[in-house]
Amino acid sequence: MDKDEKVKFIDNLHGRLEKAQGVFLVDYQGLNVGELNQLRGELRKTHAEFEVVKNRLLKLASHETQTEAIIDQMQGPSAIALSYDDVIGPAKALVDFAKKFKKLKIKIGQVSGKKIDAESIKQLASLPGRDVLLAQALSVMQAVPTSFVRVLSGVLAKLMNILKAIEDQKEKSQ
Repeated sequence: MDKDEKVKFIDNLHGRLEKAQGVFLVDYQGLNVGELNQLRGELRKTHAEFEVVKNRLLKLASHETQTEAIIDQMQGPSAIALSYDDVIGPAKALVDFAKKFKKLKIKIGQVSGKKIDAESIKQLASLPGRDVLLAQALSVMQAVPTSFVRVLSGVLAKLMNILKAIEDQKEKSQ
C-alpha cells in the first residue's frame, strides 16, 4: 500500500469510526480464513462490519473519534467490529463466536465513547436485542395511560353506584 492509498484508507476508516456507535477490538490470531469469513458473516447479520487493520493505521484513524478511548489497547494482532446502530447484536455475535472458537479473544470495546472491558461486553451480550428493548419500553409506556383510564372508570362506576343508592333511598322514603 503506497502513501496515497494509506491516506485514503485512514480517511475512510476515520469516517466510519465517527459514525460507529460501538467498536469492539478483538485478537483474531490463530483463526483461519474460513473462520474469519464465518465471523464476518455472523457480524453482517447484525449490520456490523469486521475488518483486520494495522494498529498504526487504526490509531491514526481513531484520532478525534469516540474510538480514541481505546487507543491504548491497540497492540498486537487486532481486528475491529464496527456497529452503527445496535451494539447488542454485534456483542452477542462476538461472544457467541468466542465461545465456539476459543482462539478469538475479545480485548476491549467502546460504546458511545465509553470504554468497556471484555467482561462488560459479555454482560452487554446478555441483554435482549434492541427490538425487544423497544417493545418492552413501548408496553410500559402504553400500560400507564391504560391503568389511568381503568382507575378513572372505576371512580366513575363507584360514583354512579352511590348516586343510584341515593336515588333508591329517596324513592323508598317517599
